[in-house]
Amino acid sequence: RAYPRTMSVRSLPVLDLSLLDQGPDAAEAFRAELRRATHEVGFFYLVGTGVSPELEGRLHRAARTFFELPDEAKLEIENIKSPHFRGYTRIGGERTQGLVDWREQIDIGPERPAVAGPDAPDYAVLVGPNLWPSAQPELRAIAEEWTTILSRVARTLLRAWAEALGAPATYFEDHFGEAQTLLKIVRYPGSTAPEPQQGVGAHKDSGVLTLLWVEPGKGGLQVERDGGWVDAPAIPGTFVVNIGELLEHATGGYLTATNHRVVSPRAPEDRISVPFFFNPSLDAELPPIELPAELAAHARGVAQDPRNPIHGLHGENALKSRLRAHPDVAEIWHPDLVAARS
Repeated sequence: RAYPRTMSVRSLPVLDLSLLDQGPDAAEAFRAELRRATHEVGFFYLVGTGVSPELEGRLHRAARTFFELPDEAKLEIENIKSPHFRGYTRIGGERTQGLVDWREQIDIGPERPAVAGPDAPDYAVLVGPNLWPSAQPELRAIAEEWTTILSRVARTLLRAWAEALGAPATYFEDHFGEAQTLLKIVRYPGSTAPEPQQGVGAHKDSGVLTLLWVEPGKGGLQVERDGGWVDAPAIPGTFVVNIGELLEHATGGYLTATNHRVVSPRAPEDRISVPFFFNPSLDAELPPIELPAELAAHARGVAQDPRNPIHGLHGENALKSRLRAHPDVAEIWHPDLVAARS
């Protein structure tokens, strides 16, 4: 799919997480900037996370190593072998808004046994083991280390958000349950098309919080602002952070989930990116935050699209997203769920 070129270019806010450890005034300044950035934009760059360049380098090398494997080694863990939507998706195997995304990727979730039984909710199909490539045994340890460290960063952000919105610092912890994370290791191949092409189509994330690491020196991510698309290129030592529909839902639209997309790089270049989605337990429903009056006056309400309803229960949002993104997996393993929602 061809895209119009970027209509406007404007930098996203840059926030420093380490301010939370520099005394009460610095912490309060960080919370104010966090509130402003996610009320006005929904996206920002984050520095000061404590994630080491050494770990970033190991993750980057592991991603490159995997995507350089022969096809048969990658297809050993193809996601059509997983009822839990885990494993490798070949180029063109995922869709956004019904249109094909031009990327390949691995999906990695919490390592848990599958949930069985007639009384299990529909979204329980998302619980289960990952698929790991036998040709690259070191990938699992790196993915699990990355998940552990970024989960800590995400929890720190959520405590800051809660206080910034006038709630107790433990608001999210009290209602989150056991986090349902999703780590995606993605490669966008280059395109030779004359116009920018869809790497991943315009969408809002369905959960709470996303921390995105992008290969240094690479662009392609664009964020919708004021009717145009803002470039958000990689900045060394930062993550791109955005909120999802569940956080918009919990704040009555005071915080905003924002459309974003990725434009394919120009061949022969390609691009590695690693989004990490930090979400509540599948059976969790975040109760609305009672905002202070001065904030509640600026809440816009939740943007509901009849074609893409926002559910308060995370499991329903996550299942909706997986069924739409991977229709081949859904058809093989879950035709009953597809039929019930069509």
